[in-house]
Amino acid sequence: MAQGHTIAGSSMPATHPGRQKGLGPIYIIGILFFVFGFVTWTNSILIPYLKIACRLNNFESYLVAFAFYIAYLVMAIPSAWLLKKTGFKNGMSAGLFIMAIGAVIFIPAALTRQYGLFLTGLFVQGTGLAVLQTASNPYVTILGPIESAAKRISIMGIFNKVAGAIAPIVLGAITLKDADALKTRLTTLTEASKQVALNNLAHRVILPYIIIVIALVILAAVIYYITLPEVEAAEDSQAGKASAHSSIFQFPHLMMGVLTIFVYVGVEVLAGDSIVNYGASQGISLSTSKFFTACTMSGMIIGYIVGIICIPRYFKQEKALTVSAILGVIFSVFALITHGYTSVFCIALLGLANSLMWPAIWPLAIKGLGSFTKIGSSLLIMGIAGGALIPLLYGHIADMLNLQKAYIILIPCYIIIWYFSVWGHRLTSNKNKLT
Repeated sequence: MAQGHTIAGSSMPATHPGRQKGLGPIYIIGILFFVFGFVTWTNSILIPYLKIACRLNNFESYLVAFAFYIAYLVMAIPSAWLLKKTGFKNGMSAGLFIMAIGAVIFIPAALTRQYGLFLTGLFVQGTGLAVLQTASNPYVTILGPIESAAKRISIMGIFNKVAGAIAPIVLGAITLKDADALKTRLTTLTEASKQVALNNLAHRVILPYIIIVIALVILAAVIYYITLPEVEAAEDSQAGKASAHSSIFQFPHLMMGVLTIFVYVGVEVLAGDSIVNYGASQGISLSTSKFFTACTMSGMIIGYIVGIICIPRYFKQEKALTVSAILGVIFSVFALITHGYTSVFCIALLGLANSLMWPAIWPLAIKGLGSFTKIGSSLLIMGIAGGALIPLLYGHIADMLNLQKAYIILIPCYIIIWYFSVWGHRLTSNKNKLT
């Protein structure tokens, strides 16, 4: 989440104004989740693209994910402050505008081929997304009957992952066109000619990001001027239950949930952002590899559909999380011991394994927090920083070993998720007895 994750249960509304507004607000939020997905999963193309254009090693290239996702950790509290001042609707507009500023920074970054400027633009985009998600996620819960909120959550996830499938194909067709031939040609050019070729490659990103800027500014204006119901948080019905506690750290199942969110987002981002680069390392052309992130996103979409149909009718969320974690271990092992398209396909299948994790981890982690629910939700959002650190660790290991062997870090992450699904969500303190 990766990237466009839905904060189910982070705040409950005092009223349900969205029920009188028809489907219009739901469509608007759906568009926003599409934007989340499109901007987030362009990283899967930017990693191999900037690796060539800025002449980076693996560790340096995965600073793309780090710069983007670390914003969730650094900007979580400032985002909450901003939303308190602006309200949720204006906060969504502000988030889009901040994202547009981040996209604008890509233009001078491309003109000068300065990697630091690219990373700055990515951090600003991540900041905008942190604001935008914090503002828009509560709407998913209130825009309709609470009984069908889980279905709306999954539908928003589908919007997000459809965009995630489209974005790498669109951006890859522009930025990675003839990239394989260019990589070969760079080895034969003089230094001066090499600089010219790399500058031309860097300039390819300018037009797509001009279009992204325009789209974000238009959408920000639309959100600002249309009418959407404002969200007002109600008191948590379990407030009395949690009143015996003096600290959020007295809820060990939440602390385990934060760690679980951290590793989950890390493996989701790693599966989506690394697969293009990994495919190329397996001897597959970049012109083909650019489609692999779409395969990962397709796996997630299939998982969302399964969740809509089957939870809780046929199995509980705890069971879904357990099975998902086991599948994650299995696919990771096969990715390590196979080669070529088979190994790449196993990484793509991690999308299926990851799909039901966020909706399952979140409610298990905040269960029983009562009046601590808001701060618990904030800690879980900060756990999204796993998307910054785990891919970076992968890049470091890949430089020491290789891109395939570096996937070994997936296995302990999925084991942690499995532990949370079976025992971790049941951890209690003496003052907090979960049922």
